[in-house]
Amino acid sequence: MSKEEDRRIDAVLDDAVTRLASASDSPRLDAELLLCHSIDLPRSYLFAHPEDTLDEKTFSRFDALLRRRLRGEPMAYITGTKEFWSRELLVSPATLVPRPETELLVDLALREIPRKAEWQILDLGTGSGAIAIALAAERMMCEITAVDISDTALAIARENARQHSLVNITFAQGSWADPVRGRRFDLIVSNPPYVRTGDAALAELRHEPVEALAAGADGLDAIRALAADCGQILRRGGALLIEHGADQYDDVAAILAASGWTDISNYKDFAGHPRVTAARQGDK
Repeated sequence: MSKEEDRRIDAVLDDAVTRLASASDSPRLDAELLLCHSIDLPRSYLFAHPEDTLDEKTFSRFDALLRRRLRGEPMAYITGTKEFWSRELLVSPATLVPRPETELLVDLALREIPRKAEWQILDLGTGSGAIAIALAAERMMCEITAVDISDTALAIARENARQHSLVNITFAQGSWADPVRGRRFDLIVSNPPYVRTGDAALAELRHEPVEALAAGADGLDAIRALAADCGQILRRGGALLIEHGADQYDDVAAILAASGWTDISNYKDFAGHPRVTAARQGDK
């Protein structure tokens, strides 16, 4: 096979799929998306022009991206974007890659918020702003406050809000509820760190910010902080929604109950795993 034939789109993709087979659960999709990113054209172009030949510069750019993926770097960091709640968001190594299961948290929050409500809503540990942006877009009359300790993550979140023309989000830097003490919210949502510090899974997640993943020996330090502090800033009867690990529901419920929360219930994600716990701030 000639060098020109090696650089045909179909040949380049076939080779990339073979190389990615051991590094990705979706090697064909990854290869196509990386090539689209390299040539700055939609996937439809690949299907319509499989015989096109990549020039040297484009091929080198694609090969560099492919090598990053082979080293385990998430696709979202390589392309700089990730879809969440049908919206494309900017992401970077300063933020977690939004997961599909987190859409359950958004769905549950939207069930709580009346369509014409003018609520104050708080997103703690906003990261890329995925949850806050989804809620702000779906409930335009609500005011969303998004908090994160990382100024780099907040810069990404602000840009995502700007790109989606959302003016009902404000951002604050600080640790959990610290930046909003003295205020009152109708609903609080959070996808906090919940991985155990010694969990072997952290090695597989090495490209993502460890401070947004790990939360102490049992993975529950951040959730303890939420349980202790959020009751002071949530209106009576308001709900707190927390995402957590699939095996943590009993511990999360116990932590919430010990802090005086009531009506504690759990919801399963699309894979059937316990994923989000809701609790209410009742009269004490």
